[in-house]
Amino acid sequence: MNRQQSVSRRTALAALLAAIPAASQPLNARSRPARTDEPFRIRNKRIHQSVMGWCFKPMTVPVLIDHCVEIGLEGIEGIDRKFYPLARSKGLQISLVGSHGFAAGPVDRSNHEACEQALTSAIDAAVEFEAKRVITFTGMSVRGMSDATAENNCLELWRRVISYAEQHDITLCLEHLNSKDDSHPMKGHPGYFGDDVERCFDLVRRMDSPNFKLLFDVYHVQIMNGDVIRRIRQNHSLIGHYHTAGNPGRRELDQLQEINYPAVMQAILDTGYSDFVAQEFIPTWDDPVKSLRHAAEICDI
Repeated sequence: MNRQQSVSRRTALAALLAAIPAASQPLNARSRPARTDEPFRIRNKRIHQSVMGWCFKPMTVPVLIDHCVEIGLEGIEGIDRKFYPLARSKGLQISLVGSHGFAAGPVDRSNHEACEQALTSAIDAAVEFEAKRVITFTGMSVRGMSDATAENNCLELWRRVISYAEQHDITLCLEHLNSKDDSHPMKGHPGYFGDDVERCFDLVRRMDSPNFKLLFDVYHVQIMNGDVIRRIRQNHSLIGHYHTAGNPGRRELDQLQEINYPAVMQAILDTGYSDFVAQEFIPTWDDPVKSLRHAAEICDI
């Protein structure tokens, strides 16, 4: 090999090695916009972003509402209904209306009356404040009860209210939750009956109503079932709402967690979904507003 050939090969090899770091970076890193001194504000709005209010306590709801508006979020949920008028006056939509809690759900027939009242009231509130979705849960498993009985109990209650939801064009969204993480009351829910996302999809199918969908919480699905993007692609017609959080820890959507959120957001868009994705992580950074701004940037693909 002559000197000219050797130099040529070294030049080609150097060019190849220079290209590898950029190409091998995770999509999460490559998709993130470059940092500037200007605070990020949502620009693309291909993903309609919302925020779950409980995560940002002790920040007051009025303060959180103002931050949402400044960042460019379009909705808020998980707040007391007394704040709905304020949120609407600031231009935010109520992306999801709360109803009964996740523990005392319809899996236990003794909860049916209370759940029906809570869901009916939530539907009325959704109509009043021009919201489109109301949350529901299965509740906790009952010792000694078969899975078939538990499923039928849930379906019985939901069928009692679904016609009212259909009448008002409100969608009931069943949330799947993880039962593995017992480190924090809101990071996981040991004993929750609807902890298998495939069971929850099946319950949605059995309801057989365009006004009954799954609330697909990416964090919970990652913990319990995984294969997040494939499940979104295969079942997107059954999904009515999305939640985010970093795993492990229900933390920010940052480099210390494992979910590739830009790729997940793109998969959601590819299905034709055009409703809300709500940020439901628990801030760990010193400044929770920077946490929210960062999550908004990650999802604004």
